Amino acid sequence: MPICVFDVTEDGTATVPDSHDLTGPARYRWWHFDLSDPNLRDWCESHLPEIPAGALLQPETRPRCDTYEDGLILNLRAINMNAGQHAEEMVSIRMWVTDSVIITVRMRKVFAIEEIRQTALADMAPPSPAAFVTNLVSRLTTRVQDEVMAISKLTEFFEADLEDETTPIPSELTQSRRRVIRLRRYLDPQRSALNALSMTTVMPKSDHPALRELANRTTMAVEELDALRDRLSAVQDDHDLDVARKQAHNSFLLSVGAGIFLPISFLTGVFGVNVGGMPGVDSEWAFAILCAVMTILALVLLLVFRRMKWL
Repeated sequence: MPICVFDVTEDGTATVPDSHDLTGPARYRWWHFDLSDPNLRDWCESHLPEIPAGALLQPETRPRCDTYEDGLILNLRAINMNAGQHAEEMVSIRMWVTDSVIITVRMRKVFAIEEIRQTALADMAPPSPAAFVTNLVSRLTTRVQDEVMAISKLTEFFEADLEDETTPIPSELTQSRRRVIRLRRYLDPQRSALNALSMTTVMPKSDHPALRELANRTTMAVEELDALRDRLSAVQDDHDLDVARKQAHNSFLLSVGAGIFLPISFLTGVFGVNVGGMPGVDSEWAFAILCAVMTILALVLLLVFRRMKWL
């Protein structure tokens, strides 16, 4: 059973049809399904051509826009707004669009589709299939831009933190880099799909300017993701360089300390030999003299290291 089905008139009025035919007497009929519906495969195979039916039933998709006979096979991706799930794990919407019918299939809830469903319930549905597609793409693109803007603001915060060398590596930095990679994975082919959509003859020419603008906004989002990827990599590199610099400095201090105590350790080793003939064995001042010599030697080495600018 479909999630919803509406007959939509040219004034946006939507009614639930009584018949189970693919199309109805209104301007167009919108069918909305869940991919997990066990009856969906049989319904698609009995009502649709083989290729569009197969496209709607694909378990894994990527954004695409292809014409088939008098219809349009359109797969798009939306920001995942489902509770407990990551926004960058974009949800897919599969579509078959003709002049008299729209079929949409989801795997997970797509909030943009749900909003259009609410407009249909309020008798304010898009008046034509072309308007439906344009309305949907506009909603999807707006959410994409909002998500990219959120990552951009977070990146600016990471860059500002670089001025404070005491700030540790942000825990969200790696997650933000993954968000950018995942978003770009789907938005790059979606840009191509929207460019193709803006030029297809299936869509009326009057809708082409709006679709071109939406494709341009998606292109800008992809370009911004490219810039964000480089900026986040630069932030990560700066933090890695700072950590390496601190480690090198600490290792250098340890090496200097070892250089100072190496000759002192040699002296203590020599005078610690338990054999006859060691000088100072019978003198009560021998230990104090040895300690003084080692202290002076350490100070001399310290001065030498400072003169050599090792400290």
